[in-house]
Amino acid sequence: MPLLKDGRLVGEDAFQPVADDAALPESGAVLVTYARWQAEKEQLSGRNDPLGIVLPNTLDVLDFGAEAERFDLIVLTFPKFSDGRAYSQARLLRERFGYRGELRATGHVLQDQLWAMQRSGFDAFEIPRDDAAEAFAKAISTFSHVYQPTGDGRVSALKQRLAIQNKDGRRKQEAAE
Repeated sequence: MPLLKDGRLVGEDAFQPVADDAALPESGAVLVTYARWQAEKEQLSGRNDPLGIVLPNTLDVLDFGAEAERFDLIVLTFPKFSDGRAYSQARLLRERFGYRGELRATGHVLQDQLWAMQRSGFDAFEIPRDDAAEAFAKAISTFSHVYQPTGDGRVSALKQRLAIQNKDGRRKQEAAE
């Protein structure tokens, strides 16, 4: 499955998914489930290699958020296009818990929702089809202005407009004086 990261297609995923009943490789970046993390937290915490986790979209990240910094990658799942719980999970992880690692969307990732996913905090996306990867990469840069504020640091169109009006108002006032 193609991986789109920071607006570009990446060749190969560095993280190797490991099933709950499979042995962990001795080295290399691994991706484990939340269930495995809960069962083997002490062993997994002792690894020197990058660690990623797949969180179920039913998980209340308020209970998990303090542990987020332990992971180099957090994967959030969209089981169907109408289930947006991963949006909330992403925003909480980024904005409330300050998570700065890779935040990846997987599952039912749609091109028309990609931009909203990015604004929610995702910086990597598993693309469902090889032939759609280029279209997904272009979708990220579709819009130049935003209307709602989020933790991504972009200034909303309203704030930009008000700043221009205030600047023009000051210039007119200075010219009148």
